[in-house]
Amino acid sequence: MRGTVPGLGTPYPLGSLMPAVYQEDPFAMQWLAGLDDVLAPAISSLDCLEAYIDPRLAPMDFLEWLASWVGIIVDRNWPIDRVRIAVSRAVALYRTRGTPDGLRDYVEVLTGGRVEVLDNGGASWSSAPGAELPGEDTPRLAIRVTLDNPDGVSIPALNELVIAAKPAHVVHRLEVVGS
Repeated sequence: MRGTVPGLGTPYPLGSLMPAVYQEDPFAMQWLAGLDDVLAPAISSLDCLEAYIDPRLAPMDFLEWLASWVGIIVDRNWPIDRVRIAVSRAVALYRTRGTPDGLRDYVEVLTGGRVEVLDNGGASWSSAPGAELPGEDTPRLAIRVTLDNPDGVSIPALNELVIAAKPAHVVHRLEVVGS
């Protein structure tokens, strides 16, 4: 969170709000000036609150906090621009979560690459509870991510993100290739 910022003034100095008897006391004025130094970052943050909650403008520590508000886990290795895009598009991404298009958009935002998602459209059901699913049409996804630098992406971490974003019963295959 915010700490003290040397030289940051406050628009509401406490000394000017005190009765004249305290304004004439040097010790009281120095003590209040110390409180002004401590309170100035909080007042500045509150005065600029709309900038702190806008993902396009927020400082990185606030951006991570905003990401937690919308359920995005931020990887410290991501460039700040990618984090800003992910946080600002979070609501739209959740709207299509669990669909092939939603998965494609999610992985594109997280990797910055071009993503193809192939869905076989398979569906299975059984009339007997707990029975094996009939047929060969097990739902499957094939995900291909094309990047300029495929070595810059952690495939196990990306695979975990795909697992979290796709329907739990769907089997997937992830492939990361260079462009």
